[in-house]
Amino acid sequence: MEPFRQSAALSLGVELELQLVNTHDFDLAPYADEMLHLMARHKVPGSVVPEMTSSMIEISTGVCTSIAQVLEQLTVTRDALVQCADKLNIAVVGGGTHPFQQWHEQRIYDRPRFRQLSELYGYLSKQFTIFGQHVHIGCPAADAALLMLHRMSRYIPHFIALSASSPYVQGQDTQFDSARLNSVFAFPMSGRAPFTLSWDQFGEFFAKTTRTGVVKSMKDFYWDIRPKPEYGTVEIRVFDTPLTVERATALAGFVQALGAWFLEEQPFMPQEDDYMVYTYNRFQACRFGLEAVYVEPATGEHMPLREHIVQTAERIRGHAEALGAGQEVAMLAEDAFAARNDARWLRETQARERLLAEVVRQASLRFRGRRA
Repeated sequence: MEPFRQSAALSLGVELELQLVNTHDFDLAPYADEMLHLMARHKVPGSVVPEMTSSMIEISTGVCTSIAQVLEQLTVTRDALVQCADKLNIAVVGGGTHPFQQWHEQRIYDRPRFRQLSELYGYLSKQFTIFGQHVHIGCPAADAALLMLHRMSRYIPHFIALSASSPYVQGQDTQFDSARLNSVFAFPMSGRAPFTLSWDQFGEFFAKTTRTGVVKSMKDFYWDIRPKPEYGTVEIRVFDTPLTVERATALAGFVQALGAWFLEEQPFMPQEDDYMVYTYNRFQACRFGLEAVYVEPATGEHMPLREHIVQTAERIRGHAEALGAGQEVAMLAEDAFAARNDARWLRETQARERLLAEVVRQASLRFRGRRA
């Protein structure tokens, strides 16, 4: 395992996996190669790369110190994507799943790693045509990264419910706010990281798993949160891709403010017992979104998740304001209080339009910064 590289505490990096759809029926369209070719002519921050299937594309920021930088970089890349998509008569859309695509119609993108994963996982690889947001937060040292990881794990339900945008799968309302994560959970190396607060012990765990041949690198772990030693970060992977870059930025601000609270106040020490309620809390958030029940790991108290989100936002408000994320964290708290997320918007739009293709069309307008 490579050594953990030091990075600036609370620095940010954001990745967004995005849908490419045609503009006649708004189904997924295999235009990743054409988009990458056109995007190569644009000077954008971060990177633009292919993903598992050819109707997906991933954008990322560079290393950012503030969410103002995150928003600026995502906006520049978004605008370039929209311009390229218009030339190809396709559209770019957020959301954690495409509402009515058929997984068996998808094509694996022609890269060695994607071909290897397809051979290993079979049909699961095409079912991995799902779209998430990943947030990297910088950590000054390896042990500090593990402490950050396990503290953040208490807030996995908050991240899921606030970002949930995948209620529809293959034309059906799944009754989940985040059905996307059900596809992730099918992979054998998904779930939670092992509980250790020592990088040496984590290295021993990694050595054991590689010795068995189960994994070859850190990329083979599909954990909800994982350390990224080559970047010096902790990577949170449970967010559905939001419908707008503004909401993606707000979620990154929430992560950064939580990280500042952890570093500056050391509010609690994570315990192995925290994970006794982890799977239950995660399921509740996926299924019910902001209407979920949250079990406080330390006390076992049951409370509405949205109340816990509002309380958390108030607790970290000073840190959010100091980082320039005060408005964004307050907006997420207001949405939690009102039980508003992108899954709700998608359902309300479908109830009004009664046509999922029209829902995707309107979602594509939201992504480009316009109202339907």
